[in-house]
Amino acid sequence: MKISLVIPAHNEEFYIGTCLEHVIKNSQGKLYEIIVIDNASSDKTRETALRYPGVKVVHESNKGLTKARERGLREAQGDYIAYIDADTRMPSQWIEIAEKTLASHPEIMCLSGPYRYYDGSFWIRNVMTILWYISAPIMYRLVGYMVLGGNFIAKKSALISAGSFNPAIDFYGEDTDIARRLHTVGKVLFRMDFFIYSSSRRLAKEGLIMTNIRYALNFIWEVIFHRPFTKKSTDIRIKH
Repeated sequence: MKISLVIPAHNEEFYIGTCLEHVIKNSQGKLYEIIVIDNASSDKTRETALRYPGVKVVHESNKGLTKARERGLREAQGDYIAYIDADTRMPSQWIEIAEKTLASHPEIMCLSGPYRYYDGSFWIRNVMTILWYISAPIMYRLVGYMVLGGNFIAKKSALISAGSFNPAIDFYGEDTDIARRLHTVGKVLFRMDFFIYSSSRRLAKEGLIMTNIRYALNFIWEVIFHRPFTKKSTDIRIKH
């Protein structure tokens, strides 16, 4: 099973090194390739990523998350393409769950799972864990599909058949958009044990309540109206 890992990164000098350390350690050498998409960065994202062995850095000057994901799709040579965010930390069981699930269920076109948070207050970490375990299984069963953009793996052929990523979407709703279209190609599976650790920086920046309301509205809008509710996003990256 050839799995290409794509990590979109815009001005992620502060996070990308730790992200890659966890990827290299916990993927157990089973990834076909690791690609960092340097998405119009003005900091040392590229230089930092290139310090890590086996990491390919591709410059994409057209800024935007979906544009970076699409560039990764074009660059990747694997049969499966996994996407994680630059501020995530891959857990030790991630690659094993991915391989076993996809190998034993060929009908699955996409596998995704939730976040757990490695930073932030005790309050934020625990509230978000509870929210994920209550809301995600319910919504997945009701809708039939769910993808978290910072933690999913899909067949390359399925992504292409589904029309790939929508460059018109700025940020919010992009993962539900691709999940909905992948669902027309085959099964989209969301497993709660297929989690990845993430920074809570957006929750801290925009507030726990407002961030969750915004994500919920965009999920619903994409499912019902096939477009995001929120047109623009806030850049929450650390300024240097």
